[in-house]
Amino acid sequence: MELTHYDALATAAAIRAGTVSAVDVATAYLDRSERLGPVVGAFARLTPQIALAQAAAVDEAVARGEASAPLLGVPCPIKDLVPVAGVGHEAGSAALAGNVAAVDDDIVGWLRSAGTVITGKTSTPEFGLPCYTEPDAGPARTPWDLTRSAGGSSGGAAAAVATGLAPIAQASDGGGSIRIPASACGLVGLKASRGRISAGRWREPGPGLVSDGVLSRTVADTAVALDVLAGHGVGETYQVPGPQTTFLEATSREPGRLRIGVLTTPVIAEADVHPACLEAARATAEALAALGHEVGEAPVPFGIERWLAFTALWSVGAASIPLPPEAEPLLRPLTRWLRERGRATSGVEYATALGAVQRLTVDTALAWDAFDLILTATLAQPPSLVGELRDDDDPAADFAAQTRFTPWTSVYNLTGRPAISLPLHSAEIGGRALPIGVMLGGRLGAEETLLSVSAQLEDAVGWRHPFLAADPD
Repeated sequence: MELTHYDALATAAAIRAGTVSAVDVATAYLDRSERLGPVVGAFARLTPQIALAQAAAVDEAVARGEASAPLLGVPCPIKDLVPVAGVGHEAGSAALAGNVAAVDDDIVGWLRSAGTVITGKTSTPEFGLPCYTEPDAGPARTPWDLTRSAGGSSGGAAAAVATGLAPIAQASDGGGSIRIPASACGLVGLKASRGRISAGRWREPGPGLVSDGVLSRTVADTAVALDVLAGHGVGETYQVPGPQTTFLEATSREPGRLRIGVLTTPVIAEADVHPACLEAARATAEALAALGHEVGEAPVPFGIERWLAFTALWSVGAASIPLPPEAEPLLRPLTRWLRERGRATSGVEYATALGAVQRLTVDTALAWDAFDLILTATLAQPPSLVGELRDDDDPAADFAAQTRFTPWTSVYNLTGRPAISLPLHSAEIGGRALPIGVMLGGRLGAEETLLSVSAQLEDAVGWRHPFLAADPD
């Protein structure tokens, strides 16, 4: 196998055993990233000097017999919403052009302590607000079909992992931004429970919509990354109990017989669901039943109108991004529209929205209490064409199109529950095989169950990645 075909755990094991050097691994990924990164729009910038210096330090540690880090020498680029000291940090926005971060975000330090090597900053839409990644430098594309979007907001991270430019990539999810690109690019993407991964010292936790994580090609890689990222918080606003042992161990643990609810009706918007997405949910339900789980129909947890609380929180969040007045004309129309809506939201309206989310969280728990897991398609449609969702002339229409494309993902951000997108299905659409993700969601704190069942499905159904056969064309 090529060095760039190994998953994260296999890469770390090979470096730990001394069969390959971390510098050789970093060099192979940097070379591939220089060649194919621009094709799929994966990176805002590469960081070869940092990567090679970090890789050399890993090799020195191995030579000293210090090789216990779980992700030893594993290339892991960082999403450009997250600051890395001394590296450009523009968050996909012309308003931050030329900005260089002064300090590392805490998540960067946690990943470095686990042995990872930073090969670059992955591309993101402006401040991570839309579910597509189309910055001025060019869109992030799924390698399955270069006319189609990699999704967002972690689109560059997904394009990188799916194209073999990194085994894993740091990502974040405030309304589906890990799971959406996971579906569009045929990857594993977990949004952890609210409180599972700390916001760290430099970020405000806010209403708890956002969770950090990674995009990966295997359930085990996602699990070990969760072991790395979880449990660092002190005095956290939100907290959940830790795992019985480790999240990685949960992937080799039998989950037992579970009751799984299937939901194919959109929740947050009236939306047409593509037949391929319905088929993905149906086929996964059959696979789960064949594994011995009890599968039944799940109810819609709340009415569409109640989701509007998310819009209030999202727009106030956009308005809260600290920018000088002179930066406003440089912003994308969608960003300006969201910030205007946020500034027009009163304190009472915001407090009401927070209360509505708390009530919605309780009602969702009551509606789904009979089920251990909920199964849906991740998205209502296959990967969108580049530019299909974006509408600079009508930002309201742009936002509405995004809700129709993602009628299930933000339910888990509102309720704080964990959810994982799995690349269990593909469909022939427009003459190309395209990935169709399925999503499993669980109760608060149920990551171990999610990972255990996901590993079951990985073994039973399996999936493939286009870069293993050929480079994208």
